[in-house]
Amino acid sequence: MTAISKVKQTLATLKGAESTLEMYSLQECDEESRNIYTEASKEINNIKKDLEKRIGFMEFEEPQYKGN
Repeated sequence: MTAISKVKQTLATLKGAESTLEMYSLQECDEESRNIYTEASKEINNIKKDLEKRIGFMEFEEPQYKGN
């Protein structure tokens, strides 16, 4: 497995975790818990953006990986 494949796999995993946290925050009745889920989701979103930038850089540096 190439490095870019691992990064893309990590990104996909993070997207799933982010969705799960968003779902939990919508279902949670306790406001403090809801806020914790929302904050965790925001943190994952920031990490996701960084990984997307990294993937873009990797694809620019190694065009053969673009779209894989």
